[in-house]
Amino acid sequence: MKKILIVEDDAEICEIIKEYFGNKGTEVVDVRNGSDALNMIRGNIEEYELVLLDIMLPETDGFTICRHLRNKSNIPIIFITARGREEDILSGYDLGCDDYIVKPFLLSVLYSKCEALLRRAEGLINDNKLSCGNISLDTRTLRCFSDGIEVELPPKEFAILRYLLEHENWVISRDTLLNKVWGYDYFGSDRVVDNHIKKLRKALGSAGIQIKTLVGRGYKLAKE
Repeated sequence: MKKILIVEDDAEICEIIKEYFGNKGTEVVDVRNGSDALNMIRGNIEEYELVLLDIMLPETDGFTICRHLRNKSNIPIIFITARGREEDILSGYDLGCDDYIVKPFLLSVLYSKCEALLRRAEGLINDNKLSCGNISLDTRTLRCFSDGIEVELPPKEFAILRYLLEHENWVISRDTLLNKVWGYDYFGSDRVVDNHIKKLRKALGSAGIQIKTLVGRGYKLAKE
């Protein structure tokens, strides 16, 4: 049975989601405030396969919780929130969320998005090892190495790097990265790709120069 965590202060929403997901064989554990969520992150977040996260929470907001999660885990995160402004959505993705859903939403859509994310996360785990120049990726253990040193990457940066490694020397457009990493139903600005590429280069250190920018065309990963 899959097990997911929902951090949401609205008891009715929690119960509706728990019932709907439970009928489909997914266990949902709910936390109603930010402080309790942070305690769970410090303790047993490894028990869960996905987190549904509200932004406006008592004691600690969802953005702060997302930041703490990403410092510890690559677990998929979906924001479910009433805050639908573009700047909030971009902030969510910049912090490392995998999807952003604005309330009200359809339970069937939320469940489908969760299933798609879980399948994608499972798909990352295989026996392949990818490398290009001074960058290597172990897609079974989800570990990244730059110049022989292990680098911690959030899920979005990991997925971007994996796609670039799988298509070494190809010119990959921003739209392609949006579709492959964020999904075809993402409707935000393509600036989010540039932001994550910038973070990825910084994380890779000196090897970050292997990710080339082709003005007006996209990005390319090359050995030199």
